[in-house]
Amino acid sequence: MTGMVFVDSNILIYAHDVDAGIRRERSADRLRELWESRTGCLSTQVLQEFYVNVTQKIRTPLSPTAAREVLRNYAPWVRTLITPATVLRASEISDTWHLSFRDSMIVAAAEQSEAEELLTEDLTHDQIVAGVRIVNPFR
Repeated sequence: MTGMVFVDSNILIYAHDVDAGIRRERSADRLRELWESRTGCLSTQVLQEFYVNVTQKIRTPLSPTAAREVLRNYAPWVRTLITPATVLRASEISDTWHLSFRDSMIVAAAEQSEAEELLTEDLTHDQIVAGVRIVNPFR
């Protein structure tokens, strides 16, 4: 794999959720592959969603200290900043592909990061949105 792969928050959350079963294993495996190939990227939105979910919404939450350590580890994967242009692009993606604004922000950030793929379970597997191929790692 040579192209960049954008990781959605659900994949990052599963990788650190001790109760996620097979999703945890598959997510952790994919993240490990991306670390080794240096092809992983994500956005500050993903980091924000990760922190809230793993400290407040999963069955066995991480401590804030442990969650912050994960944030520090993945911070280098943020390759571009969310700007007003990103938000505007997300609104266009939402209109064009009829996606939620939240999903459109993820796609816009992936596009801005020049990712070839977006790992997520939230969108249609193998669909191309704004030039980014959607990959559901649990299929």
